[in-house]
Amino acid sequence: MIVNLIERIYGFLWGDLLQIPLPGGGSVGISLLIILLIPAGIYFTIRTRGLPIRLFPDMVVALTGKKDDNNSLSTFQTLIVSTATRVGMGNLVGVVAAVSAGGAGAVFWMWVTALIGSSTAFIEATLAQMHKERDPLYGGFRGGPAYYIHDYIEGRTGKKKNHVLVSVLFAVSGLICWCGISQVISNSVAASFENAFSIPPLYTTIVLVILAAVIVLRKNATVKVLDLMVPFMAVCYFFITIFIIVTNIGSLPGVFVRIIQEAFGARQVVAGGFGAVLMNGVKRGLFSNEAGSGSAPCAAAAAECDKPVKAGFTQALGVFIDTIVICSCTAMIMLLAPEKLVAGKEGMDLLQTAMKYHLGEFGVIFIAVTLFLFSFSTFLGILFYARSNVSYLFGDKWCWQTAYKVLALVMLFIGGIATYTFVWDLGDVGIGLMTIFNIGALYLMGGQALDELKVYEASKKNKKS
Repeated sequence: MIVNLIERIYGFLWGDLLQIPLPGGGSVGISLLIILLIPAGIYFTIRTRGLPIRLFPDMVVALTGKKDDNNSLSTFQTLIVSTATRVGMGNLVGVVAAVSAGGAGAVFWMWVTALIGSSTAFIEATLAQMHKERDPLYGGFRGGPAYYIHDYIEGRTGKKKNHVLVSVLFAVSGLICWCGISQVISNSVAASFENAFSIPPLYTTIVLVILAAVIVLRKNATVKVLDLMVPFMAVCYFFITIFIIVTNIGSLPGVFVRIIQEAFGARQVVAGGFGAVLMNGVKRGLFSNEAGSGSAPCAAAAAECDKPVKAGFTQALGVFIDTIVICSCTAMIMLLAPEKLVAGKEGMDLLQTAMKYHLGEFGVIFIAVTLFLFSFSTFLGILFYARSNVSYLFGDKWCWQTAYKVLALVMLFIGGIATYTFVWDLGDVGIGLMTIFNIGALYLMGGQALDELKVYEASKKNKKS
């Protein structure tokens, strides 16, 4: 019964709510989440006057912000935490799923989604910074959509409240989402290690859970580990991809032509496949960069900033790093392999076959290890996000923080030893519900972030003059 309920909710959130007919008898299915996220991204891109392109240098400069409190996080550290979750499952499993189902053209729509998603990420992160509060348990600051929604409703009603229903629903949805992702993480890692090293899933899962427990059950070890792990794995993955591109430089123009042709190609439209190209690119792009879902603001609120917009700039840059850089790396690895070699393959088998073509057996091993690191960092990152939501729901008590960590570790173990067809759906349902509550708040409160942006730009002009 629970599985059926999850599948029904998933169908409502991600299924085809609208059907737009195309020439040749095909159609484009538009889901509720697409209807919410794409217009929001376009709206905030217009309202910020093309922030992702116009203020890109400011995004980079924002990373140099200093902190005075050792218990708080710098803007760079919050980028690391949010990148840990973005540069994870979505960048490998998600991109492979998008290309498997939607072809090369799906990559283009992932790029478009990231470009407009950066503006949404800026708004939600700036709001999180504006409505953050002190964290008596971990030190520093905490916040996120549950907190800024709470503040908004208190302001509208003029009454102090312990909890607000929408904030509670957001926090619960987040905890459900992250438990679902925990199962997907261990399932994918165990499967890849079995393929690469013939290691039984049980052994891989036990090691994964023990390593995770040692880190997450300590007070502030999570951020310290991510500070070391995320830059290392992202740089390694990027340079391996550059090596593959350089060794296949002659095929690169053809790959870009294929991406553009399949993104808009008449063949896809006439065949009725354009909907698959568009929706798979957009859906996996949204799932990967998380813009608008309300996850990354939980990290943005922890930053110590002299101006709230700097936290917004940092998270907007995070979307760029995730999709334009890392997701593109995964896509290039697959698309630079001969089409005949990878024809008919799906999922991680597609990616590992492509890597074997480029780098031999080392490629298969590299992908397995990379998936482990990406997935492990995702798990650490989502537990950092969970801190503020657990506190909002249950108060400032260590027992509740520890209880959720143990639950997530149990989910991590279960996912590694058994395959459940609904685990992706559970993660998608959680992130879908989060998005509904968060996007509504962004439309209502986005003016606050836009006002902060105006103040920031005015101060820049005054300094120059």
